[in-house]
Amino acid sequence: MLSLTVNGKDCKVEVPKDISLLWVLRDYLGLTGTKFGCGVGECGSCTVLIEGKAERSCQVSAEDVEGASITTIEGLPEDHPVKRAWIEEQVVQCGYCQPGIIMHVTGLLSEKQNSNAEDVIASMDDVICRCGTYHRMKRGIKTAVEIMRKEGSSS
Repeated sequence: MLSLTVNGKDCKVEVPKDISLLWVLRDYLGLTGTKFGCGVGECGSCTVLIEGKAERSCQVSAEDVEGASITTIEGLPEDHPVKRAWIEEQVVQCGYCQPGIIMHVTGLLSEKQNSNAEDVIASMDDVICRCGTYHRMKRGIKTAVEIMRKEGSSS
């Protein structure tokens, strides 16, 4: 029995020992916002926050997150600065990879409290957007940083 906290809710789920967190979230908990992209941790579509740090859920085994706190795109508030910036800048095209990329950016901004947009943009080299909306993502990151500075928020 796996016990963890997902989006603020305590969860207990019976899963195979060797399953990845990605499939626990999608298949056992029904949280399909976390996407399967490449399966080898290269693209970032499966990114979630584990204890507040951005991690590729396809590369994390369920047993390694026993007792951990996980946040998926479904658990990120609608008024979160990164979500608001993505909407304002119309970042999404097809949207498939965007939940993971939003979680990646959110994790980076939380980790590096006084980040500037350029630092975060430089950290985005390891995400893959199938539609190539990288220029929109850069605008979204800049807008999120501006929103966070104006509102004094850190996550």
